[in-house]
Amino acid sequence: MGNHEIPVADRRIGALAAATGLSVRALRHYDEIGLLAPSGRSEAGHRLYSTSDVERLYRIRLLRNLGVALADISRALDGPSSDLQSTMRAHLDEVDRQIDASNRLRARLATLLQSFAVSDHPEPDNLLEVLEAMSTLDHNVQRGISILVYDDLEAAHDYLCRVFELGPGELHRDDEGHVVHVQMQAGHGEVWLHRESPEFGLASPKSLGGASAMVAVIVDDVDAHFRHAVAQGAVVVYEPVDQPYGREWSARDPEGALWSFLKPIG
Repeated sequence: MGNHEIPVADRRIGALAAATGLSVRALRHYDEIGLLAPSGRSEAGHRLYSTSDVERLYRIRLLRNLGVALADISRALDGPSSDLQSTMRAHLDEVDRQIDASNRLRARLATLLQSFAVSDHPEPDNLLEVLEAMSTLDHNVQRGISILVYDDLEAAHDYLCRVFELGPGELHRDDEGHVVHVQMQAGHGEVWLHRESPEFGLASPKSLGGASAMVAVIVDDVDAHFRHAVAQGAVVVYEPVDQPYGREWSARDPEGALWSFLKPIG
């Protein structure tokens, strides 16, 4: 990339957040855990990010998109073999793999359609090849995401970070500055926060007067997580207890959503 530095003034934390779609809170969190520390500070104490910081953030975002946990990302980036070019090559290899899988699926579908010209039913082996190509493509690109509905997305995001220790994520705002979508990190998974939507019948537990589902999050130390949450004002449903499937405690957030934090057996 050469030594052409972007003006430092363009790389304050707000500008970096706006350019990447991350929240300022997420970037501050990355700094606090040592994942992405800014290279400098302004005279007023504002974080300033260099070109190398932006390159590191690119690698962080790529690894997060591949489902790597933040702790594992830090170890990967600080390892002896980590560099930007190898990360970009890995990114390119993954894009090429997806394109190749899509092309194979397309070719097999085209062949299968041609077989209908001579028979009402395709050869079973040809159909199995299509199913195989579909599974190859789907296995690497699909994942499950929990989506929770809240009346106040920004307040919910702050609470879940502070009390339940979910990783801060991206806050998407409309033209008036209201938060309309939030993506948070929960270990290897993600939790999205969705605004209430009468047209789709989506309402928060607060509006409904009760929760119709719950979210279970696996933590390393149930009792330590419980003590932290209680110190931060968590509304406890039940304290840590041994269940047939592991140790668990439960709480409700300010809008009434039910949460379970557990460590499975085995």
